[in-house]
Amino acid sequence: MGVRAITTVGDPVLRERAREVTPDELRSPQVQRHIDDMIATMREAGGAGLAANQIGELVRIAVVEVDHNPRYPYKPPIPLTVIVNPVIEPLDGGTAEINEGCLSVPDLRGTVQRHLAVRVSYLDRDGTERQDVRRGLTAGTFQHEVDHLDGTLFVDRVTDPTTLTTWEQFERFHREAFVERARRLVERVGS
Repeated sequence: MGVRAITTVGDPVLRERAREVTPDELRSPQVQRHIDDMIATMREAGGAGLAANQIGELVRIAVVEVDHNPRYPYKPPIPLTVIVNPVIEPLDGGTAEINEGCLSVPDLRGTVQRHLAVRVSYLDRDGTERQDVRRGLTAGTFQHEVDHLDGTLFVDRVTDPTTLTTWEQFERFHREAFVERARRLVERVGS
């Protein structure tokens, strides 16, 4: 596994819709290596997820994992999940404001509206069809990664630009209030 450079805002690859992966491609050693590289890169960078276009690959693959992540101590654990050709379906009209950041938009955070319950349909890295229901902050994480695959960054979803903040200022002025909102959200709807 190799850690790859993460593309940052301004690179056109982040604004393109990634293409679907065929079953034959998914089984190929090259695509399996890309998946391993994505996992290594996400872990090295301390991210909760990473989409293929964030390492310059325009294929519909993303990885998600939260395991005692010091950047996101308020996020519930998410076992390593590889999603190929994912489709997100909101399960109800419930939304919540979630403060998000992104490895491709370094040192910036902002508040976005995310669905509180979604069904994620995808292939796993072995090509097996899966459907998971994700709720709360975890639902937001999956929506964020699928947005990447559609060429959308979290800053595109920020409706109130006054919520934009650097990591330092988030930690200093906003983290405590957000963590409390996140805790209540997890208690109300689950992870």
